[in-house]
Amino acid sequence: MNYHEEISDTLQSIAQEKSGWIIDHLVDSNVLDFEPFGVLKLPTIHFELFGFSINLPITKHVIFLWLAGLIVSILFIITAKSYKKSLVPTGLANLIEMIILFIRDEIVKPTIGEKYVNTFTPFLGTVFFFILTCNLLGLLPYGATATSNISVTGALALISFIVIQFAGIKKNGIIGYFKGLIPHGVPVFLLPIMFVVEILGLFTKPFALMIRLFANMTAGHVVILALLGLIFILKTPFISPVSILFALFIYLLELLVALIQAYIFTMLSSLFIGMAIHQEH
Repeated sequence: MNYHEEISDTLQSIAQEKSGWIIDHLVDSNVLDFEPFGVLKLPTIHFELFGFSINLPITKHVIFLWLAGLIVSILFIITAKSYKKSLVPTGLANLIEMIILFIRDEIVKPTIGEKYVNTFTPFLGTVFFFILTCNLLGLLPYGATATSNISVTGALALISFIVIQFAGIKKNGIIGYFKGLIPHGVPVFLLPIMFVVEILGLFTKPFALMIRLFANMTAGHVVILALLGLIFILKTPFISPVSILFALFIYLLELLVALIQAYIFTMLSSLFIGMAIHQEH
């Protein structure tokens, strides 16, 4: 057996041992994998509530959700404290302020209106930084992308849905809000159908937010892992440079996608809030 055949057999054995490794990397689990250094098993919280036994497993996506929340909180605290020293922020605080001003002036004002800037900028800014942090953590070694979990994106979409409905009802009242869902001039016999269609439309908006973020963050990781997997599938070391270069390119593209997806989620949430408030438009 020559040298190349030995390498091919080695790669094949690795591929067989690691079958399903792409799925293992993407799905949630109750362990943190730090191979070759070891594996950390995460605990499950058990408690009794009203006679019911409840188990709450702490998974790797939960850990990275907590980590993202902690990082965002620290960033905001550092930025807030910097203003106590000087009204002109520098360094990290300057970057955070620049992004917040962009969200305020380029997202909230055009879509919701200047009157509501102070009301919704804190929420939309928090959503943007939280999603961006979750996305970037998934690109770190041993990291996990919490936003590639549809339960996480579903929870974020649900929060946006609640804010959208609250904003619309607060501005127009309950009756006025749901009455405003029906376009003016619709024939009477079409009103029941239009009402059902518009009610369904309320739920398709957060559904689109959920699926868009989940699909885009999952797709990038699948492409990177699939390109690296070509080394094992084709069973030849000569494909390694090509696979690694393409994977590196997609990885750099993922940095841009992480930013874009945080922006799109924030932008669409702001747009839907504006549509709920300004129904007359």
